[in-house]
Amino acid sequence: MHQDFPAPALGVLHTKDGAQRFRLSRIQPCAELAPFVKHYWIVAWNLADGEEYDQLVVPNPCVNLVVEPGKTACFAPGVTTFSYRLKGAGCVFGVKFHSGGFYPFIRAPISSYRGTPIPVNEVLGLSGRELEEAVLSRKDEQAMAEEMERLLLCRLPESDSQVQFLREVVEHICNDRGLTKVDLLCAHLDMNKRTVQRMFDQYIGVSPKWVIRLYRIQEAAERLDNGTYGELVQLAMDLGYHDQAHFIKDFKNVTGQTPEEYLRGPGQGRASG
Repeated sequence: MHQDFPAPALGVLHTKDGAQRFRLSRIQPCAELAPFVKHYWIVAWNLADGEEYDQLVVPNPCVNLVVEPGKTACFAPGVTTFSYRLKGAGCVFGVKFHSGGFYPFIRAPISSYRGTPIPVNEVLGLSGRELEEAVLSRKDEQAMAEEMERLLLCRLPESDSQVQFLREVVEHICNDRGLTKVDLLCAHLDMNKRTVQRMFDQYIGVSPKWVIRLYRIQEAAERLDNGTYGELVQLAMDLGYHDQAHFIKDFKNVTGQTPEEYLRGPGQGRASG
């Protein structure tokens, strides 16, 4: 199934502004890869001469395999918003794995790769340049996804019950607005806090505390973008915050802006070209 941006945003900030400058498509994986892969994504742009645009993205609690000329690698979840500068014309292809879904491909703690790109030859057995030639040379987005799917299927790992369990845990965090602390998550799972933290460290690469905060801020940014937030005080309460100051602090820590600053638009993200 093929889906175009902007719904859902999944961490892409200032969606309306960005949609004027690039196209984001998402393609669902085949049944064999669905337990590991959330979707394939393709970003394509063609800006006017001299125009540049910085797209801000809040990281998701998952690994992305990114195919981009000269920069192809796998990237573990980060803990801060990152910016990608668009200029000229280009295309980037990516694989977004489910939370925990990348671990079976390498069997090493995902947290150990934070801030360090993972060479694709460790996952697919071919170099970044070879992967770029295999995928980006395809005639259209569907063909790119089919080629990537063929390569991943050749390395299909054995099923891992922990992957499905953690995927459900992360989905629960995303959907339960009342879940604001790790202790509440542990109580829901009836599991020791240290055990939960260790599982997140190994399979996902970031702490459960960070994942809880991330999804609250992602939802806040999406509601600010589409104008469904009402008053900021009410938005903070809807997201499970007991006071607006705590919400503002978390929002700024993740996005680099207060909610009021965010509402004014991307600011320096828009070039004058």
